[in-house]
Amino acid sequence: MLYKYTYPSRLGKITLLANDHGLLGAWFEGQTNFGGLFDLERATDQQSMIIDKVVKWLDEYFAKQPLETIDFQLMPQGTAFQQDVWLELQKIPYGQTISLEELEKRISARQTKGGGAVNAIIGSVENNPIAIIIPSHRVLVSTDHIENQDDNLDKMRKLRNFEID
Repeated sequence: MLYKYTYPSRLGKITLLANDHGLLGAWFEGQTNFGGLFDLERATDQQSMIIDKVVKWLDEYFAKQPLETIDFQLMPQGTAFQQDVWLELQKIPYGQTISLEELEKRISARQTKGGGAVNAIIGSVENNPIAIIIPSHRVLVSTDHIENQDDNLDKMRKLRNFEID
């Protein structure tokens, strides 16, 4: 069963999507690829054990409390390459950033074919289905590299500033 819940964050509504095993998505309204591969209309509008844990984590994040280890499964849906990028993003500590070039070096070091093409990495960052928890906002990407000029950039900048302040 799919469970959907709208979390009212200080930066706008975040739609959470989970099943009985883990978190599938956490999207800001207007985010690139909102809803990902899922038909959100088919999800049940209610909290679940996983969503309760995610809400607790988000409450602590926005209250600037020390974040505990994530005690729920992250289950972003994507290609093997996207999964690799999203795993690397999770290694960036709270309040710190890395450049797109540094992320590309880290990804390329593990790729056996073709390295980590910058455009593919940018696509993975833009299409991250689990906002905040998989911290795409900690990657510094210039506007020259981003095609979708929706409010993603603004949200990413606000999240970085929130963590630094």
